[in-house]
Amino acid sequence: MPEHRLDEIDRRLLQALQADGRMSIQDLAARVGLSPSPCARRVRLLEDAGVIKGYAAVVDQDKLGLPVSVFASIKLERQREEELDRFAAAVTRWPEVADCFLMTGPRDYLLRIIVSDLAAYERFLKDKLTRLENVASIESSFALGQVKRSFSIPVDGTRT
Repeated sequence: MPEHRLDEIDRRLLQALQADGRMSIQDLAARVGLSPSPCARRVRLLEDAGVIKGYAAVVDQDKLGLPVSVFASIKLERQREEELDRFAAAVTRWPEVADCFLMTGPRDYLLRIIVSDLAAYERFLKDKLTRLENVASIESSFALGQVKRSFSIPVDGTRT
């Protein structure tokens, strides 16, 4: 799909929708200086181009009884494409894995895992992560607190 060129109005739309994805088209149009019809058309174009991938509710993990965030660095024995794909396919099925990044450097993957307590993380390790073939090592770090968590990405410096 061709790259969607963003103009200043697109950037303002994205900033507003990242702050409040439930905003009405009327409110969004007023915020960015458009009338509702052109505003709705632009939002639809951003959605069709895949710039806006979807809308979601931000849920407080603590209020769901899942206060523990663990960052696990994973080293694989081999980094062949089929092994990387197999690992990625497995972790995408596990609801405890909130984020998974393929990395450069000494580790192959970085996972953010959300669990209720240390015992739940131990079960996750024993029942899932350590049972995967090709996992050479796992290094876990526990988050003590969250300083910042953003669901918005910067749109000011994007290419036009």
